[in-house]
Amino acid sequence: MDPTHILLADDHALFRDGLRSLLASVPNCVVVGEAATGEEAVGQAAALQPDVVLMDIQMPGINGIEATRRIVSTSPHIGVIVVTMFEDDDSVFAAMRAGARGYVLKGADQEEMVRAIRAVARGEALFGPAIARRLMGYFAAPRPTAQAMLFPSLTEREREVLGLIAQGHNNEEIARRLILSQKTVRNHVSNIFSKLQVVDRAHAIVRAREAGMGGGVKRDT
Repeated sequence: MDPTHILLADDHALFRDGLRSLLASVPNCVVVGEAATGEEAVGQAAALQPDVVLMDIQMPGINGIEATRRIVSTSPHIGVIVVTMFEDDDSVFAAMRAGARGYVLKGADQEEMVRAIRAVARGEALFGPAIARRLMGYFAAPRPTAQAMLFPSLTEREREVLGLIAQGHNNEEIARRLILSQKTVRNHVSNIFSKLQVVDRAHAIVRAREAGMGGGVKRDT
């Protein structure tokens, strides 16, 4: 069996060290490179042409979702597995839309990680048990259709965040309203800017209000 070449993309050196150690004992798995930012992941993937990329979502510069999209668009034969702490619907489906073929939660054991790597290296898709249950629940539930036609590239959560941005709420207020961390909100805002191809909050507000989002502008007191 030919060795599976793997690129590790995570901004935490300690986590990369852990993955490298975990994979060192796995036959036919070879770590060929590491990246600490989204830009590095895209560049390393293009240069090294690994079979599999283990990709974190939140990294400096472009995030893991955008990095995945760029890698898959230029090298569709590379299988990207998202390895993250986030298991919310928005993160899972954003990764799938970007072209990820696997989604494994950090903290997964060696068996689960290796199973995902080998499946994706064969051209298959594999999602961890917790994510598989979430996918089944998502597709079993009735889907809202009201604003689905507005900015179809955005996830439901991203549309919700954009609506609050259009109302004039800042990240702290959005985090409080949606019961999210400010870091998660910043990640959503970054994804929104990227997908709408706008450079700042003001332009995002213009796009949203032109589409009828925002309604009565108000602020938290």
